[in-house]
Amino acid sequence: MDIQSAFYSGLQGYSRASAGVTDATVNINRQTQVNRQNETELAVAQTEAAEPAQRQQTAEQPVSLTDSLVQLGQEERLAQANVKSIQTADEVLGTVIDIRV
Repeated sequence: MDIQSAFYSGLQGYSRASAGVTDATVNINRQTQVNRQNETELAVAQTEAAEPAQRQQTAEQPVSLTDSLVQLGQEERLAQANVKSIQTADEVLGTVIDIRV
């Protein structure tokens, strides 16, 4: 494997992991907001002793909080693995330079 391609693969993988972390945190934030809104609606309905308001279904189904937390953990491990590959490529490059000089 070429050292440049190892660096490139590591950086590309780290970039994908970073995007995945961002995606997971956005989903966690959305689900938290939906849960808070549902709790507020339920509290209002209980205080008014009325039937709970019908929730409007959106075209996009929300991702579950558990799935988003699992994704966040996976993306963290992916980022750590890619950082290790970048560090290894850096060490190999340093060794090659030391040998050739």
